[in-house]
Amino acid sequence: MPKLKTKSGAKKRFRITASGKVKAGVAGKRHRLISHNSKYIRQNRGTEVMSAPDIVKIKSYMPYA
Repeated sequence: MPKLKTKSGAKKRFRITASGKVKAGVAGKRHRLISHNSKYIRQNRGTEVMSAPDIVKIKSYMPYA
């Protein structure tokens, strides 16, 4: 059988942890930040672990991760 291709967008946006969870950057941090308060900006710093239904979809995009 031929190898499955990984979705290019997924490999740029997501990382799989050693325990099998998926990490991603938090949305809403690129532009229009002046309309968000400081608490929103501070709490959305860094990365977050994706929810279980999202993990199933993301892992289908990355078959060998």
